[in-house]
Amino acid sequence: MSAVIIEIPEDTLDALNLTPEQMAEEMRLSTAMRLYDQGRLSSGAAAALAGIPRVEFLSRLADYGIDAFRQAPGELAEELRNAREWSERRR
Repeated sequence: MSAVIIEIPEDTLDALNLTPEQMAEEMRLSTAMRLYDQGRLSSGAAAALAGIPRVEFLSRLADYGIDAFRQAPGELAEELRNAREWSERRR
């Protein structure tokens, strides 16, 4: 694993009332969320970066205002049509 060192002003830690360890965790999660939202990391890779299980990562997306499902409305409508057609054929 690689390490990245970032200098954080003590005033920032004090203002946020965070320890350096807590700040590191928050920054890892925030970065993972942003990279996932940009489509640069999969949910599994983003969860690994954040240091949390994938299920927890997915459940915390809403805390950051990020949709867990990445389908455009047109894609969702097409899937719904396909499901209806499949259901009708099975009758």
